[in-house]
Amino acid sequence: MPTRSSAIVCAAVGVLALAGCAVEDDGKAAEPTDGATAAVTVSDAPPSASPAPSSPAPSSPSASPTASVPATGASPSAPATGHDGNLVAMTVTGGFAGVNREVIVRGDGTVRTIDRGASGTRRTSAGQLTRLRTLLADPALADVPAFSLDGGAADTFRYTLQFDGRTVTTDRSAHEPALDRLIDALEKLLPGK
Repeated sequence: MPTRSSAIVCAAVGVLALAGCAVEDDGKAAEPTDGATAAVTVSDAPPSASPAPSSPAPSSPSASPTASVPATGASPSAPATGHDGNLVAMTVTGGFAGVNREVIVRGDGTVRTIDRGASGTRRTSAGQLTRLRTLLADPALADVPAFSLDGGAADTFRYTLQFDGRTVTTDRSAHEPALDRLIDALEKLLPGK
């Protein structure tokens, strides 16, 4: 004869199956697949003579998650920081010596650099941060292709920049003045520059 707890478990599994919910390999219940929501209550209290009918939990299909936009005090044309707080990041790789350098500028002016395995963090000046924001707001950057590489060139540096939700990779072989100005400004933030 099945025990009361095994009957409750079977009932719960049945309700979840009817609600379009599956159990994943790790044993956790997955989200409902058809938007239905089911409520299951398990208690140790003995059933009463006339159990109260349970109703499904209310579902709100019209509710949707909204993105929160932090107030930065920047003008609408100013570049946005990413979800990680970064304003811009640049990685420089390649060259004859196999360079691998990185600079990350956060929206609050914090600069993190990585060069030859050593990393450092400092604050940029207000002037440098304003200059970077101005360069990032240049409308010409929107026209820069995601990839601009000369496949026939050897031992060139490859610059990979992440800003404003995009990733741009270049070896600076193409004429892109707005991108070149941004790269020049970011290189000045690297150690030894």
